[in-house]
Amino acid sequence: MLIKQLIEIYEILDGADASGEKVKKYMLSHGAEERNVKITKMEGEKGFTDFVKIKIPGVNGKTVGGKVPTIGVIGRLGGLGARPERIGFVSDGDGALVALSVASKLLDMKNRGDNLEGDVIVCTHVCPDAPTSPHKPVPFMGSPVNMQQMNEEEIDDEMEAILSVDTTKGNRIINHRGFAVSPTVKEGYILKVSEDLLDIMQITTGQLPKVFALSNQDVTPYGNGLFHINSILQPSTATEAPVVGVAITTETMVAGCATGATHCGDLEETARFVIEVAKAYGRGECDFYDKQEFEQIISKYGSMKHLQKLV
Repeated sequence: MLIKQLIEIYEILDGADASGEKVKKYMLSHGAEERNVKITKMEGEKGFTDFVKIKIPGVNGKTVGGKVPTIGVIGRLGGLGARPERIGFVSDGDGALVALSVASKLLDMKNRGDNLEGDVIVCTHVCPDAPTSPHKPVPFMGSPVNMQQMNEEEIDDEMEAILSVDTTKGNRIINHRGFAVSPTVKEGYILKVSEDLLDIMQITTGQLPKVFALSNQDVTPYGNGLFHINSILQPSTATEAPVVGVAITTETMVAGCATGATHCGDLEETARFVIEVAKAYGRGECDFYDKQEFEQIISKYGSMKHLQKLV
């Protein structure tokens, strides 16, 4: 379980003084190597944020010269807080909380001799005072930096598959409290849902898997004037790696800027799912998509990479 990690990370993030350096200090105290924790302070039109990137090397991962593929875990959000408009940790911060808790748990596992096969790269950003922006049916959390800056910092060329974890509560698309996964998105194509991910989801939740719908608009870049469910699939616009959204969900619509809306049990299930996917992916037991079928799709219908571009 990851309840301990969630509580410890929450205490770091739930404050006006939250920062990337505090996260780094915590990760180093849990066994991360200095070279594997990178903090980048970035300024945008609406303020600052600290991008955090943590690599947890696997026993046969690329870091040590192995051939096991690398999985990326991105905690996607606008901000952890909306100060001074709102005081406290906002719902939108759940993606960062899950991602950093996953990194903490993987380090704890490594310290106790439980090493994953492949490398895991965890990326997110820490901003306690992000702006809000109008959106229907509920307001969105804004961000001090734009989406291009986020993608540049959060997506690593070493990532060969990506789980994008994001609060996805302000909609009527998925009406379930817990988490849901998306179909796999790769190079502009919305592919079929990974059966391997559904199997892991059933095991970790003890329930039937939940999948949320995507539209073509959702896999195009922000800033094109089209509606997006949120930013959960924005990493897919900046990489050739397959991306799956892991949405933290509720039965009712909850604004991203709402405080008091973080449910520890739901986040623990989500984080545990991410850990199990990382284990299985490194063992070669979890495919995000059918490579042969994808080649057939390309040969029959051509590239959809133009959907990854801002036009």
